[in-house]
Amino acid sequence: MRRTLVLLALLAVALAAPLDAAAHPLGNFTVNRFSRIEVSGHRLYVRYVLDLAEIPSFQARQAGQIDAGSYARRIAHGAKLTVGGRSARLVPLRHAIAFPAGAGGLQTTRLEVILAGPRIGRAGRISYHDTNYANRIGWKEIVVGARTPSRSDELRAYPKELLHSPLDVTRVAATVHSTPGPEAAPALTRGAALQAPDRVADHGFASLISKDRLSVGFVLLSLCVAFFWGAAHALSPGHGKSIVAAYLVGARGTPRHAVLLGLTVTVTHTIGVFALGLVTLSLSKFLVPDQLYPWLNLVSALLVVTVGVSVLRWRVREWRGSASHHHHHHAHDGDHRHAHDHDAGDPALSLRRLLGVGISGGIIPCPTALVVLLAAISLHRVGYGLVLILAFSLGLASAMSGIGLIAVTAKRVFNRVDFDRGTVRLLPALSALVVLGLGLTMTIRAIPGVT
Repeated sequence: MRRTLVLLALLAVALAAPLDAAAHPLGNFTVNRFSRIEVSGHRLYVRYVLDLAEIPSFQARQAGQIDAGSYARRIAHGAKLTVGGRSARLVPLRHAIAFPAGAGGLQTTRLEVILAGPRIGRAGRISYHDTNYANRIGWKEIVVGARTPSRSDELRAYPKELLHSPLDVTRVAATVHSTPGPEAAPALTRGAALQAPDRVADHGFASLISKDRLSVGFVLLSLCVAFFWGAAHALSPGHGKSIVAAYLVGARGTPRHAVLLGLTVTVTHTIGVFALGLVTLSLSKFLVPDQLYPWLNLVSALLVVTVGVSVLRWRVREWRGSASHHHHHHAHDGDHRHAHDHDAGDPALSLRRLLGVGISGGIIPCPTALVVLLAAISLHRVGYGLVLILAFSLGLASAMSGIGLIAVTAKRVFNRVDFDRGTVRLLPALSALVVLGLGLTMTIRAIPGVT
């Protein structure tokens, strides 16, 4: 008992202790852009800010692309400006770059570039279109005027209420006016202000990989904490908790089936993290990880739909068969057949269907687990990173199995109910309908992400 209390105390300290690491508030995959169009004298300028989260920064480093001058030229090429209906060139004047600390010991990237545009008269009608990183998710903001406030303070502080629905402004049209005085280009941010944008304190799973010294005790404690975060992740939205519960109740599942589902989730999630890591390391020129997530969501949804349709077809067939034989057997024979069916097992619990439900729950890797894998590679702690990810996946699976066990236990309330009599016999089919309905809902939500 004393050892248990000590372990719980250590876990609490590990979870609450402040660490230096911080995570990007919009997520580890995001590429965030900001443009401020302003006029000084008769010259038009664009102040462009690029904020790369941990994973795109890691990819850029792996590809040897962390060069401020190259970034500035790329940004100038992708920022399309027209003045008075005619295309106008933007030329990089100066730039500043910094690498603020991110989650798991990885770095993020913040780049500021001043672009010089053409001279204008007293007034000019302009159109601006930012085509940089058009296929990447993240904050996209454009403002016109030197004193116009920015919703994100030029990508320094993202509004909390907009973290789940960030701005998506890539085009603007406006009339700009010249100002009195000389043509003075906007100033760049320097020093600590450039190095320290708003970040979310990282006290969770990713912070474990960046610890300086790894004693045996800390590694064991880290595995426990990783297990905890994996279980917590399973209880967050997603991963098909409702699907697992409805499936096991309707299919008359057993604790063995719940554990098998959990093991399937573990294997699938672990393989998914490693596969996504391979894509990040080897295929980043052709495919970026955040583009895979919508497809993984769709695959997960279609698996659930397939399982739901399969189980529903079996239930309807089973119900019709039971109804057609009802008049040919007396009650005693019917009870005997009912007991025999239960002893033989429920066909809805076939290995194929169990694997379908389990894979649907684990096929979408946690982005934080990917950060841990990449950080482990960057810090040359691959073995430690792998066992952390495995512990995280086991925690995820244990929570899913626990949900399944609760569902199986609750189902036993109906053990004395004859499923071949009255409306109760429709419950397995209704359960299949619930699984199918959830799968269709997931599919409808996933389709916009791949179109």
